[in-house]
Amino acid sequence: MVIPTSKTDLLTAIETSFEKLIADLARVPEEDAFEVSMEGHVAGTQMSPADLVAYLIGWNELVLKWLDQDDKGESVTFPEAGFKWNQLGPLAQKFYVDYAQLTWLERLARLTRVKQHLCRTISQRTDAELYGAPWYDKWTKGRMIQFNTSSPYTNARGRIRKWLKARG
Repeated sequence: MVIPTSKTDLLTAIETSFEKLIADLARVPEEDAFEVSMEGHVAGTQMSPADLVAYLIGWNELVLKWLDQDDKGESVTFPEAGFKWNQLGPLAQKFYVDYAQLTWLERLARLTRVKQHLCRTISQRTDAELYGAPWYDKWTKGRMIQFNTSSPYTNARGRIRKWLKARG
């Protein structure tokens, strides 16, 4: 996959990877979506397809939070208040709990809505804002968005396809 270097490239990467992912998620039988039988985000754990979608919702909403804080001139806490970059497994588990009340179809709808909101937000920004300067450490805003949207979509698609294949 080519690393996006412009707003157009970033939006294309997000849309392309999302459309492939959502097509595979649509193949998950609703009655099996909460079956805990997929390799989890923490070594030695398992999760369900529903947990995987909760994870994606959580990261997408977190990216929106970062952008909103930055737009307001507030300090952005990366990755999230109370978590460090070496604690992404516990953060993933927090996301599973955060969206536990949602049904499978509600999770898919929410993931679609948050992705659409992200794309609208990205569309309102310039290439200079997204790629002109470091935002977090050495990473630009566009790269941080990509790390937490299109890349996880691609990873999640691989997990879902492997899960579907194992089920026959």
